[in-house]
Amino acid sequence: MILTVTPNPSLDRTYEVPGLERGEVLRAAAERVDPGGKGVNVSRAVAAAGHRTVAVVPLGGAPGALVAQLLARQGIEVAPVPVTGHTRSNIALAEPDGTLTKINAPGPELSGEEAETLLSAVGAYSPAADWIACCGSLPRGLAPEWYARLVTRAHGAGARIALDTSGPSLLAALAARPDVVKPNADELAEAVGRPLATVGDAVKAAEELRELGAGAVLASLGADGQLLVSADGVWYGHAAVAAVRSNVGAGDASLAGFLAAGGEGPEALAAAVAHGAAAVQLPGSEMPTPGDLDPAAVTVTADVPLDRVLSEQGSPR
Repeated sequence: MILTVTPNPSLDRTYEVPGLERGEVLRAAAERVDPGGKGVNVSRAVAAAGHRTVAVVPLGGAPGALVAQLLARQGIEVAPVPVTGHTRSNIALAEPDGTLTKINAPGPELSGEEAETLLSAVGAYSPAADWIACCGSLPRGLAPEWYARLVTRAHGAGARIALDTSGPSLLAALAARPDVVKPNADELAEAVGRPLATVGDAVKAAEELRELGAGAVLASLGADGQLLVSADGVWYGHAAVAAVRSNVGAGDASLAGFLAAGGEGPEALAAAVAHGAAAVQLPGSEMPTPGDLDPAAVTVTADVPLDRVLSEQGSPR
C-alpha cells in the first residue's frame, strides 16, 4: 500500500483552449475536473496502475467534499482531515502546442490543532504502508519544518518516505533523512543555489542533496529525462514522446511508477520514466493506466550523458 500525504490539496479545472488572448473571451474545446495536489495525483496514478493507495488530505467546504467524492470514484481510499477553510480551486489553460497556463489558489490556513491532526492521521496509517509519499507545497499555517516532523514520525513507525516538495520545506526535511526526494530541475537548482546547465550539473546537485541527508534523489529533467542518484549508483532514463498534450501531474505519475515498482534501482527508474512519458500524452491531469505505458520506448543506462545540455535548464528561483 502506498500512503500519500497532500497538505494543500485542490480541485483542479483544466480547459483546452485554442490559444490565449488577453482581454478576450476564450471558448474551451474541452473541460476536465479532477482532484488535485501532488500527493493526490500520486494516489490517482497508483490506483490507475491497480495498486492500493490511501490519500490523507485536509478537506474543507464544498470543494473539499467534491475532492473526496472524485477520489473515491477512482478507487482511492480517502482519509479526510476536516479543516475550517475551504479547499482551494485551481485553473489550468491548455493550448494545442502543449503550453500550459496555471492559476493556483493559495488554499486555506491550517490551525495548530489541524496541523497536529494531520500528522496523527498519517501516523494511523503508517504501519500498513510500504511507502509514504509526502508531496506538494505546505498550506498557510504550517512551518517549513512540518515535513521534517512528519518524516521523523513516519520513520519511527518503520515506514519509508518519499518527499516531493521544494524550497525551505525541502531543505528543512533533509536533516530528517527522507528515503527519496523528487525535485525537478528548477527545484534542484534552487536547493543548491546555482543554475544547472547539463545532466552532469544535475548529478552533482543530487549528490549534494544526498550529503545533506536524502537517501536517494529521483530528479525530473523534463524533456531531457530523469536521473536516479543513490548509494547504489547513478542511472539516467529517457523515453521518446510523440507529442506532449499536458504535463500536469506528469512528475507525480513518475513518482507513483517509481514507488509501485519498489522505489529503488534502475527498474524503478524505468517505471518512473514510462509513467511520466505516458502522462504527458494524456489530457489534463489524467493518470496513465497500464495500457497507456510503453516500456519498450524507455532507455535506462548507467552510462550517464554528463555533458548533455539541458533543454530546460534548472534555475534557482
